[in-house]
Amino acid sequence: MSQKLRPPVSEKDHIQGSVHAAVELVEYGDYQCPHCGRAYPIIKRVQSALGHSLKFVFRNFPLSEAHPQAFIAAVAAEAAGKQNAFWEMHDLIFENQESLERLPFGDFAKTLGLDPVKFEEDLADPAIAAKVEADFDSGIRSGVNGTPSFFINGIRYDDSWEEKRLLEKLKKSLVKS
Repeated sequence: MSQKLRPPVSEKDHIQGSVHAAVELVEYGDYQCPHCGRAYPIIKRVQSALGHSLKFVFRNFPLSEAHPQAFIAAVAAEAAGKQNAFWEMHDLIFENQESLERLPFGDFAKTLGLDPVKFEEDLADPAIAAKVEADFDSGIRSGVNGTPSFFINGIRYDDSWEEKRLLEKLKKSLVKS
């Protein structure tokens, strides 16, 4: 039996691509997870290949015991989102995954031109931590038990997320829609 995405994608999610795209790919990810780090450029290439046909959503699933900086990294991305820079921070974190031990998020905020005072306030905002926790809880309800975990059009995708296989599956979903 396939696991369904719970809750479905909504305006509360960070979405790249058209909200009306024919195919929806949701990733539950952990910013410090090496597998998510390897998946990041694959997802970028898949997005490029499918263009406007793909809606991509990232939900936070920090595995804090294994990855002690994952939760604060997710909070930093959400804090950047308060200044309309979620995706820019998301990308910067993955592109600099090896430096997360040094908690470089203030530097990342400066690189992105964010208001540093507002960014620091948002990092400490309990509502932002609650958003990360809500993403994690939705992952648990959706049957996520590791990262990265993917859902295509609301159904868990358990096959290989290597580029060729994932792109094939997404293209098949596109034909069905």
